[in-house]
Amino acid sequence: MAARLNSYLVRTIIVGALGGLLFGFDTAVISGTTHAITAIFGLTPGELGFTVSSALWGTVLGAMFSGILGQRIGSRNSLLLLAGCYLISALGCAFAWNWAALLFFRFVGGLGIGGSSVVGPVYIAEVSPAKWRGRMVGCFQINIVIGILVAYLSNYLIGLESLGPHEWRWQFGAAAIPAILFLALLVGNPPSPRWLAAAGRNEEAKVVLEKLGSPDPQGELTEIRASLEEGNADEDEALFQRKYRNPILLAIAIAMFNQLAGINAVLYYSNYIFSMAGFDNVSGNLQAVAIGGSNLVATFLAMSLIDRLGRKSLLLIGSVGMVVCLSGVAGIFLRHVHQNLLIVCLVGFVGFFALSQGAVIWVYLSEIFPNRVRAKGQSLGSSTHWLMNALISGVFPLLAARSQAYPFVFFASMMVLQFFVVLFLFPETKGITLERMHERLEAK
Repeated sequence: MAARLNSYLVRTIIVGALGGLLFGFDTAVISGTTHAITAIFGLTPGELGFTVSSALWGTVLGAMFSGILGQRIGSRNSLLLLAGCYLISALGCAFAWNWAALLFFRFVGGLGIGGSSVVGPVYIAEVSPAKWRGRMVGCFQINIVIGILVAYLSNYLIGLESLGPHEWRWQFGAAAIPAILFLALLVGNPPSPRWLAAAGRNEEAKVVLEKLGSPDPQGELTEIRASLEEGNADEDEALFQRKYRNPILLAIAIAMFNQLAGINAVLYYSNYIFSMAGFDNVSGNLQAVAIGGSNLVATFLAMSLIDRLGRKSLLLIGSVGMVVCLSGVAGIFLRHVHQNLLIVCLVGFVGFFALSQGAVIWVYLSEIFPNRVRAKGQSLGSSTHWLMNALISGVFPLLAARSQAYPFVFFASMMVLQFFVVLFLFPETKGITLERMHERLEAK
């Protein structure tokens, strides 16, 4: 008998996915404030880069330790703490009294972003019926993209109000609204039945499964307990062994290329980039909305194509498209002509990224590691992703200050390299069982 899709389950998934919206909002909102905080705090390009990346260093720590937190107190309770981080960060940045305070509250927000990037999908997966699990976890990714678009739109609308030197405070503070909503709604969400079972609270787990629409709560609880016992037997399996060399290298490569494309340099510094081309702040905010819209549309397209064309094909198509668009951006800044085409190139770049790397990375990471080390492998890939994000976001203003074109030449070169690495080294995982995939990747 199939699981029932009921209002309780739908509400639980929607609330859990709100963490993705906050994730996207908090990562992108900084783009509208870079000009103002540079002027108010007298930041050098290096200090601006450190301000943007300060949240990302928090993200690295949040991603590294949130898994442990989730095991201790459960993914629902972990999300409550992370929602608190979002709220504290939004209000703290809005009322920051000096640069150090802004850095601190940005770091706190990063803890929320990194933690929710790990805990959010886990929570949704643990409360979802197997039949709909893939699509329901996909809601988290969709909400990240929606959050980015909402942040850009919020920055644009606030910019229209002519709030003067305090505009940046309102832009940061706007994140408090979804944070409060997320925190309030989470209180009504159930703990994960898997965590309840792991804690020995079997009757509570059975009740939650029944509310979530399980046709056989007792039978599903028995399966969960058997899975937990099997997992406990393998929990000491080390990741860094010779037999896992190939998936480890693939995980590190796809995570590094994800950021070497320059995607978050564009998302975080969109207004900064447009200002380099001579656009004012309001115009930059509006064009950032176009970038966010492209990101959303391409993400939906990628979700419809990833199981048809395959992961490797999308990566190759995206590599070519990103090289063309990044080369166009570099050419505009090198020759200082056709600035009106900058928005076309950046929208195209973000679209090709969302169609390829943006959609493929998390799916690929979940497929290339066997069950017994999958969590550790995903943690390795996620940590590599956030670490590279922090490094590139931190140095982008320094590179752009030396040459406006240089960062985009570098990003385009990395996408050329990605094309050949994917072409010759990445296996296609579409339509291949996990067991067969692990046999192919296991180093002898």
